[in-house]
Amino acid sequence: MATAVTIQPKPGRLFIGGKWVDAVTGKTFPTINPATGEVLTQIAEGGEADADLAVQAARRAFDSGPWPEMSAADRAKILWRIGDLIDKYNEELGTLETLDNGKPLFESRQIDMPMVAEVFRYYAGWATKIHGETVPVRGPFLNYTLREPLGVVAAIVPWNFPLLLASWKVAPALAAGNTVVLKPASWTPLTALRFAEICQEAGLPDGVVNVITGPGGVLGKALVRHPGVDKIAITGETRTGQEILRDSAGTLKRVTLELGGKSPNVVFADADLDAAVRGATVGIFYGKGEVCAAGSRLFVERRIHDDFMQKLVDRARKLQPGDPLDPKTRFGAIVSERQMETVLGYIEKGKAEGAQLVAGGERAQVNGRGFYVQPTVFDGVRNDMTIAREEIFGPVLATITFDDIEEAVREANNTPYGLAAAVWTRDVAKAHRVARRLKAGTVWINTYNNYDPAAPFGGYKMSGYGRELGVHALEHYTQVKSVWVNLKD
Repeated sequence: MATAVTIQPKPGRLFIGGKWVDAVTGKTFPTINPATGEVLTQIAEGGEADADLAVQAARRAFDSGPWPEMSAADRAKILWRIGDLIDKYNEELGTLETLDNGKPLFESRQIDMPMVAEVFRYYAGWATKIHGETVPVRGPFLNYTLREPLGVVAAIVPWNFPLLLASWKVAPALAAGNTVVLKPASWTPLTALRFAEICQEAGLPDGVVNVITGPGGVLGKALVRHPGVDKIAITGETRTGQEILRDSAGTLKRVTLELGGKSPNVVFADADLDAAVRGATVGIFYGKGEVCAAGSRLFVERRIHDDFMQKLVDRARKLQPGDPLDPKTRFGAIVSERQMETVLGYIEKGKAEGAQLVAGGERAQVNGRGFYVQPTVFDGVRNDMTIAREEIFGPVLATITFDDIEEAVREANNTPYGLAAAVWTRDVAKAHRVARRLKAGTVWINTYNNYDPAAPFGGYKMSGYGRELGVHALEHYTQVKSVWVNLKD
């Protein structure tokens, strides 16, 4: 099996129409290991012309290749095979993800990659169950519906869960019979390129999945504006989602947006405090806080505040950055130097606005190098402070105190975002009441960061719209046709 020591990422080319090609301009860019600051390899820097070639390839595969003629059962077999191959290459894929993103090998190999495989197998099961219905209309007519694929889907994915979030888009798109142009984040392209090889090995026809790499400001805009693209599926920051909506208006293409978050994690006095402390730690420090649904605003009921914070701070201080390639590491490197500087800038803003820094707050290094930030906890935060309003996308927790349910719900909802939330209490009725009132697409009760291919995920308010995973995702990759048949003699 491949190991962290033996893997040397090879130069990345574009995967278009089943062939590996250089960018039209011949340009490349480096992808960096955030744990060391060293260049991993050079990646093809695609431009607008490359995006057009990828869309043309996907369009040909959708209109006239073997894919549209293939039975749903045969599509299902390919999707299942992709899932099996993801499992087969788990160690290699996990190592590539860790090298590129800086997340611990434990997360990449034991959490991310197994779920990628599970997502493909889940949607393999759906491929044969996407169907229309007969409708009892008036008159001597037979009316039935067909649920058909949209066409060419452009999947634009971020750098925090590169292959996992790609699977959330690619798997349902393929299950429904679409073709795909996948655009990974520039900081983390390696697993997407390896995934293209896996698609070939699984028997996916040429052009059904294409992978193009390069700057989002160029490739993303080209895909969004391209008349040959029928749908955009993106996970990214809210500002990017707004730009995509504006750019897609000219072609009125379908768009689903999974955007930013500033998720409230609400701990009531009657909660299991030890469990809630663990949940708060996982909620903000899993994935180095580079998680859309991170529990970055912690609401603690006043009468347990001191005890709770002591436990939390002790736990945060014990969680120290380590070499992501060490299987024992649980807290890795920030994805890039630029993102590290962004996180450190927010920490300075927190201090300047009067929040109390009680843990972390500094840059760290492992073996004298890398882009690391200590797990950071602020106390005494007001909900109108910058660190409580803006998505930091890093390991920075803003703690806010409340006195009763009404205040907790009001302040938890006092945000432009609505991606996720959590409630900690032993009172079952209270838990359900509060969950109903929280304006978020996902609410966890006495847990945090749970996901499953069958459970829908998506946001309220400025966290976007549309749902990924589950049966609801398929609605965004299909369209309904109504067919009328005259039965009168």
